[in-house]
Amino acid sequence: MLIDSTLVLSNKQAVTASCASEHVIDQTAAADAHNHLTVVALVDEDFAGLTSLKISLQTDSQSTFASAAELLSATFDAADLKAGKPLLKMVLPAGALRYIRGYYTVSGSASAGKISLFVTDLADM
Repeated sequence: MLIDSTLVLSNKQAVTASCASEHVIDQTAAADAHNHLTVVALVDEDFAGLTSLKISLQTDSQSTFASAAELLSATFDAADLKAGKPLLKMVLPAGALRYIRGYYTVSGSASAGKISLFVTDLADM
């Protein structure tokens, strides 16, 4: 699997409270050249303390995400949030605006946990 650094939203990002991904994809910077791409989320470090984690992919025409729309989301129970576990493999949906980011919604009080979120072609996965 090839991972383009411009399509990485989170790279082993610590998520202990609700937050946005470390990085944003600007589709015009990539010449809007996506076709059959997949959004992938992997757990890099066990999560502890929380009851669930919602992973959302948001889009907006502005980099501030003031009017963010949700492209997709999935919620995972604490038991599923173990290191090395792939959580999400979903086709990047049509309708994305210029900017795309991940957003993590923590339920409960997380004390540990890291996640990677990226877009790839899955040709080698």
